Amino acid sequence: MANPPPPHNGGPSSGAPSAPAPPAKDENMATAEQLLFDLCIPELREKTLLLLSQNREKFQQDIAPLLWHSFGTMSALLLEIVSIYGCVACATLTQAQSNRVCNALALLQCVASHPDTKRPFINAQIPLYLYPFLNTTYKAKEYEYLRLTSLGVIGALVKVDDHEVIAYLLSSQIIPLCLRTMDMGSEISKTVATFIVQKIMLDDSGLMYVCTTPERFLAVSNVLAQMLDGLVEQPSPRLLKHIIRCYLRLTDNPSACDALRTCLPTVLTDRTFNDLLEKDLSTRLWLHQMLHNIAMASSGRRGPHADLNRIMGR
Repeated sequence: MANPPPPHNGGPSSGAPSAPAPPAKDENMATAEQLLFDLCIPELREKTLLLLSQNREKFQQDIAPLLWHSFGTMSALLLEIVSIYGCVACATLTQAQSNRVCNALALLQCVASHPDTKRPFINAQIPLYLYPFLNTTYKAKEYEYLRLTSLGVIGALVKVDDHEVIAYLLSSQIIPLCLRTMDMGSEISKTVATFIVQKIMLDDSGLMYVCTTPERFLAVSNVLAQMLDGLVEQPSPRLLKHIIRCYLRLTDNPSACDALRTCLPTVLTDRTFNDLLEKDLSTRLWLHQMLHNIAMASSGRRGPHADLNRIMGR
């Protein structure tokens, strides 16, 4: 006996149109909106911060406007930040506290990087809430996590060239805080802080700020030199790249370029970093251009470039 026909389920063969699946984006938005609602409930906040931080890439660019415009959300994030100021100052910060605030800072980074929320973010002076974390000198990992994540927020602000952002950061005295990290932070914190200083100096107002007084120039050049000394023992191609770019930018200022003739570290001229620069053509070219600019400083002219292989000892 033949098997009976399968039951009719209204599938494609029935002629009835099937309902389209809802876009994944709508589902993500609904999830994000629910999490932002939960963020304002103190009992749910810690878990919600973790979930939002872990899934912020899934929400893509939609999360920043939601964070900024949702009622109570930014206040909740700032409350998390200021709640540990006392622990940071008294060196009683725990790893759990650090992790929780780092999750809040990660969300602020989303807001800082979004073109629609970046300007309101700085107009509201939000970066100032991070500066106590950059001003600490404790090297324990819970403080280092706070330092690095705070730098990530500032790095998001400067990643895309924006003169207004640079002007704000200069007025808020971010460079001394970055120099502090460049002096005593971990390798990755030093790298991010140096990147921030580099991006600031690439703006004309930033270069002018650094080179306006001998004290500012020496503060920057001394920290750059100290980091180079550290790279001899613990090489870092990424950090070296940003350091050399900072030196190159300094040579665009005549006074700074002239000063570098006497205070440029010898490790940049004696082939110490040849192996690190072996496969990094752009950094080698920056080093070449920097040395050329300094060599020409005394004559007040820009002569032909020296041969790159000779500069690199090849």
